[in-house]
Amino acid sequence: MQKSCNVSLEMLQKEEVRKLLEQQLLASAAQRQKQMEQPVVQPVEVPSLQRYPMLFSPLTIGNMTLKNRVVMMPMGTNYAKENGGISQNHIHYYEQRAKGGTGLIVVENVCVDYPLGSNGATQLRLDHDQFLPGMTELVEAIHKHGACAAVQINHAGASAMSSRTGMQPVSASDVPSKAGGEIPRPLTESEMIVIAKKFGDAAFRAKAAGFDAVEFHAGHSYLGSQFLSPTTNHRTDQYGGCAENRARFPKMIMEEIRRRVGRGYPILVRVSLDEFAEGGNAIADSLELMEYFCAEADLLSVSAGLNSSLQYQIDVGGLPDGWRSYMARAAKERFHKPCITMGNIRSPQIAEDILERGDADLIGIGRGLIAEPEWVNKVYSGNECSLRNCISCNVGCAGNRIGLNRPIRCTVNPAVDVGEDYTSRKIVKPCNVVVIGGGVAGLEAACTAAEVGCTVALIERGEKLGGLSASLSKVSDKFRMNYFIDYQVQRASKLKNLFALPGTEATVELVARFHPDLIVNATGSRPILPPIEGLSEALHAPDSNVFTIKGVINKEQVYAGDLTGKRVAVAGGGAAGVDAIEFFSKRGATVIVIEQNSEIGYGIDPITRCNLQNTLKHYPVEVYPNTTLQKITGNTFVVEQNGKREEIPFDYAYLCMGMQSDAPLLQELCKKFRQSGVEVLNIGDSRGARRMIDGVREGRNILTTLEHLSYFG
Repeated sequence: MQKSCNVSLEMLQKEEVRKLLEQQLLASAAQRQKQMEQPVVQPVEVPSLQRYPMLFSPLTIGNMTLKNRVVMMPMGTNYAKENGGISQNHIHYYEQRAKGGTGLIVVENVCVDYPLGSNGATQLRLDHDQFLPGMTELVEAIHKHGACAAVQINHAGASAMSSRTGMQPVSASDVPSKAGGEIPRPLTESEMIVIAKKFGDAAFRAKAAGFDAVEFHAGHSYLGSQFLSPTTNHRTDQYGGCAENRARFPKMIMEEIRRRVGRGYPILVRVSLDEFAEGGNAIADSLELMEYFCAEADLLSVSAGLNSSLQYQIDVGGLPDGWRSYMARAAKERFHKPCITMGNIRSPQIAEDILERGDADLIGIGRGLIAEPEWVNKVYSGNECSLRNCISCNVGCAGNRIGLNRPIRCTVNPAVDVGEDYTSRKIVKPCNVVVIGGGVAGLEAACTAAEVGCTVALIERGEKLGGLSASLSKVSDKFRMNYFIDYQVQRASKLKNLFALPGTEATVELVARFHPDLIVNATGSRPILPPIEGLSEALHAPDSNVFTIKGVINKEQVYAGDLTGKRVAVAGGGAAGVDAIEFFSKRGATVIVIEQNSEIGYGIDPITRCNLQNTLKHYPVEVYPNTTLQKITGNTFVVEQNGKREEIPFDYAYLCMGMQSDAPLLQELCKKFRQSGVEVLNIGDSRGARRMIDGVREGRNILTTLEHLSYFG
């Protein structure tokens, strides 16, 4: 938990400011008591070892003993060097999670057959001895903090791309691993034998580097999965057809790995127990396949999904916490081997319940440890209320790595790879910071500045902190957004030098009374309202069923209950429009989407896109591409598509035409304060309407400004 900074009000230096703060604080005491001081999760009164005895119990697998039951799942980072070597970013990233108390860290998938089997823009490699020194350094960094280390070895198969490898991908058959993917060539038996040997060589190197275990990836549409799944294996020889044949190549790989690492050394295998794909393996099918290739496995990592069902592999936001545990239970009951389950596990109580029921033996946390490296330590020490939980947005992790070939980042953790050592630094001279706007960007800036010793006044005109994100979290499908706001509010409440002033309209005169050295404008955004005939009248009519993004959340009848038989027209098919499609269609409504571009969902992350495709396939959604909204008359959209006008009736209309920055005070602030040397920053949506991840990062970047202004000496 972040310790409160010992900074007194006297740092403000002016008696009038001290009095003003005291008046503001007293006037809003009741509100702040409720909003800022009550933890979302009450502090525990008994040690976590007693509350979660299973979660914090050791487990021995082969010659590896884990200190607790939490496993960091393997997730690509795009941190590797161009040649596939370990970078310092890798070491910092994994060491943070080891230092945070994680029992077992499974390092992201490494390539065993370069370049043919490589995956991602930059991927780690273990196909040559030259990578042993870097891997050894990584293992030592993990071991230093008492965590065990495993590494996932992998061949991408048809998921590789010739644009990166310069080679046609290979697979079980000539079937792409995803819609629109490249057509691979089927492997010959002699090539399979060579690839199996390369898996064994990589496993041997992993053991030599000091890894405590090695994992073979046989799921998620990679090469092993491409042989196991009937969706990609259409062979008619001894490697296709029946379950025994489709499992023959994965069995060959497992046996070669065992031959190279010897007895007692733990081997994990990751499987997609339910592929959630048309014509794919269901649980019973996968269990039958595993009978043939899992004899050498010591630990089963039970996952789900293929490329075509990515939303079940990297969980889409609406899936419940711990939802996959029934799959692990099925594998455990069949094979009587320890199993890992994963899937939206954030709550230690849910993790403990899974272990207590016997569904699984280990709890896998992936994105949750990207967001909160200290998850284990915080739970163990009873500080659950300070957890910075993953909100399942999939923007900085999957969106960056899979969608954009960037290094992973995180919406709620702006320091994924570098950590938060900044909290140990303190300013060397007094600094008054005024933050205008209590959304996620403003909260991040305010907390960060206070944590390094600044005295901070946070002015928010609304009665509650959190801004647009807090409003959106009221909608049930977006409830996880509130996790981050709760975390920020809890974090702020511990800082005695941060004064939150909700229900206060910022003015230049008010800001001046705080004698600021640094001003942060974070006033957010407002919906774009084009000059469409009838739009203004529709929005302001007392009985109107036309709403903006902000308006719809205040109309309970729009998003509560069954909407069967209702027609919801959505103007705009961007990220907000996609959210509306998902939300309203699954409540029974027929959704009509009006989009100016040729397709909907431009710029959304690949997980959301995959889920969108599933929604369009199974729910009543009508999409009007290349269409403009011309007029709103009563409960009707008048649209134009390819020069033809059409009327679209609706029961409710939702305007998702984007957002624009809203910084009404910015110019006046700059004019008033910059001439006297006071820095004025404009961050978040008030700088430019974008994603939550951008505003949070800019809030944290207040450290750079303080550095430039010589507050750190």
